[in-house]
This record gives sequence, C-alpha cells and structure tokens, in this order.
Amino acid sequence: MSILLEKIFKKTTLKILDPKTDTLYLFKDLSLSPVYSGAQKKLAFLYLDNSFDSLNTFFRFYKSNLIVSLLSPDLVGEFKENLEQLYSPDYVYDLTRESLEGYEEIESKVYEIKYRTTTITFADEIKLLLSTSGTTGSPKFVKLSERNLLSNAQSIAEYLPIEHEDVVPLNLPIYYSYGLSILNSNAIAGGTIVCETKSVVEKEFWENFDKYNYCTFAGVPILYQMLSRIGFLKKDYRSLKYFTQAGGKLNPKLIKQFAEYAAKYDKEFYVMYGQTEATARMSYLEPSYLSSKPDSIGKAIKGGTFQIDPETSELVYEGPNVFGGYCSSLDDLLDYEQDKVLHTGDMATQDSDGFYYIIGRIKRFAKVFGKRINLDEVEQICKRLSPDLMIAAMNNQDDSKIVLAIESPEQDFRSLKKAVSDKLKIHPTYILVKLVETIPLTANGKIDYKALK
Repeated sequence: MSILLEKIFKKTTLKILDPKTDTLYLFKDLSLSPVYSGAQKKLAFLYLDNSFDSLNTFFRFYKSNLIVSLLSPDLVGEFKENLEQLYSPDYVYDLTRESLEGYEEIESKVYEIKYRTTTITFADEIKLLLSTSGTTGSPKFVKLSERNLLSNAQSIAEYLPIEHEDVVPLNLPIYYSYGLSILNSNAIAGGTIVCETKSVVEKEFWENFDKYNYCTFAGVPILYQMLSRIGFLKKDYRSLKYFTQAGGKLNPKLIKQFAEYAAKYDKEFYVMYGQTEATARMSYLEPSYLSSKPDSIGKAIKGGTFQIDPETSELVYEGPNVFGGYCSSLDDLLDYEQDKVLHTGDMATQDSDGFYYIIGRIKRFAKVFGKRINLDEVEQICKRLSPDLMIAAMNNQDDSKIVLAIESPEQDFRSLKKAVSDKLKIHPTYILVKLVETIPLTANGKIDYKALK
C-alpha cells in the first residue's frame, strides 16, 4: 500500500460523506480493492469529479501499482482522445463516455486497454501526474512522488487549524493541486470529508453548509470576488472555523475585507501561495498579519525555504515537495529527477520582517516606447482604481502597446485609461482598451491570457 494511504488508514476517525445519498462511510470500511494488482507499474487516466464514486475510485487506483493522472471530466472529447493517443494509458476512468476505442469496460466507467504493443518500465518514484493546464488538454504534466504529496500534506496540516472533528467540503476539483491538497491534508488528520460537487456560488452548497456544519471552505481569487458581491460578508456562518485562499493574487482590498469579517466573527482567514510544481503550497500568511501585510504571500511552509535571485529577482523555493520534472510524452515517465530548487517564474521582494511579496511574472512584460512595463503591476493598478471590474492586461502583437481587456458592457473608460497612463508615465495612446463579454479563466480561476488573445 502507498505511504500516503497508510498514513490515512491510521486515522480511524476519517469518514467520507456522500451528500447525494446522505450516507456517511467510515474510511476504514470502504471497499478499496486495487483496480490493478500486478507487479509492473502501469499508467491510468482518471477523468473524475468530486462525487463519492469518483473519490472511491481514485483511492482504488491510488492503492494500485499505477501512475495516476488526474484530469477534468469536462475536457472536450478531442482533447481526451489526443492525450490518450499520445500516452496510451493502461486504464481509463471516465464518467462522461459510454465506450473508448481500443479499450474494454472491465467495470462501470473503468476501461482497460485491449492491446499493448510496447512495454515501458516507468520510474518507481512517480505516483501522480497533474496537468499544467486543466482546460486545454495540454499534454504537459507535473511528475509527483508520494514523498512530494505526503510532505506537503503534513506541512499544510501543521499550519492550518485542522482537527479530527472537522467537517470539510471538497469544494475545489481534486484534479487541481489546491483541491487535492485539501483532500490529503484533511485525510491524514482524520475528520469528515464531504464529496461536494457544488461550487461555493451555488445555492445547494450553502444548503449543505448549514445541513452538515462545514467548518471551512477554499477559494481562488475570482471566488472571493463573487462572495463579496453576493452578501457573504454580511452573515455569520457559525460552524465556519477558517477559510483559505490560493490560486493567484487576491486584491489587497478584498483581503482586508475578509480579514475584518474573520476578526468580527471569530474565524481565521489564510492566504497562501503555491504552484502545482510544489505539490500545492509553498507559503502562507498568518491571519494576524492580514491587516498590516495584505499584499504579502507570507513565509515559507515548514520544511521549505525561499531565496530571491539577486540578478532577476525571481523567487526560488526549496523543499521536499518540489516535483520530479515535467512530462510531455511516455518517454518522460522513465525517470524522476527531483531538482533541489523550484524556479517559480515569479519576481518577488522581501521586507525587513522576512515576509515575501510577489511583484509580477518574469515573462509578463511589455516594452512600450523602450520602457519595460510589468503587466501584473498594471493589473494591480487597475484593480486599485476600479476594484469592481474584471480587467486583464496584455501586450499587443508587436509589443508596442498595452491592452486592457475589460469585462463590461459598452462604457466610456477614458478616465481609467488616463489614470493608468499617469501611473505608468506613458502617453494614453500607448494604452488600448478592449471591452469583452467575458474574460476567460483557467480551471484554477486564473486569467487565461492565451484564450483571451
């Protein structure tokens, strides 16, 4: 059995609740027979949601001698087929398809490949593959080991106020590293995990919240923007103990609002920073610093350390949760090489108290009239000027102008354009405003710049 599952099985208090049938299962009593019991390591693709059936199936695959790739069931059929042609997984679990060409259904929604012409010896260390892009069907995965997963889960469980009496909804997809970390961190602590398939902005989620007395929930920035609009801050949810945010930078104004809400109603709000390449989390900001340092990512988690490259200002992380390399084809599964450090691609600063601040992406720049401009900083300026608007900053095709894509009906944004040009000290003619019906987001709630362009 895997070391992570062994850790979970030791917590005899762990329960899984299926809100669809209103049934509570003791984890130790679940029928977790391995899907595959062979000695040779094989590959499985799981297109799964957060339902009880999916979660139970995930544990069964995870218990097998398999490399498990977690994927969104909502990927369009073409993307799924392209991935399967490239990787030829030995097993596929897919809630959405009735059959798969070249596979036979061995049990409900579980398919096994009929013929394999080649045998590949996969690296023993690789246990999990997570996609770097949850919606576009990118063949690029992050290779993770059991050590990656367990070390990060233990670090998270140590700084969050997780207790074995907690009732925790899986309100983020477990094929997303943030959602998976919620599952793992709470599972190793023991408690009740609810197979929640509704999002925090749906009425049914809050009905389940009151029914089962959820003590926490997790969200990406766009979710907190929505919660501030739908009246969350006006009500005290008595069972709520703490809530967390990651998956991108949240507007400091919103951080202060939710920090004030937490203080008013005796809750705790944790702002965290991480990447899939670090198995989820690399740092967190203690709730007591939210008011004084709302734009900080805090300090590194236990077992991890940060450094800032003196030449590029890039934030570099080191810890046992750093991944074992990327995978874009079957050949990349032959080895697992864990780098000592992770180059995050984010530029950062550190204050005199040792707290870190993300100031932009290394590649997110425009060069306007010879002036190098950080596009992430442009977005932050826009959010401060117009906090209620969804705005994305990009460069145009020849990198000569800044484009502000604004999710809004036809309006006159000349005053915003002028304010941004004053802040950047560039002429307004070098700033283009484009009104869009919707700013596309990735699966983890970040702006999808590729789709937007």
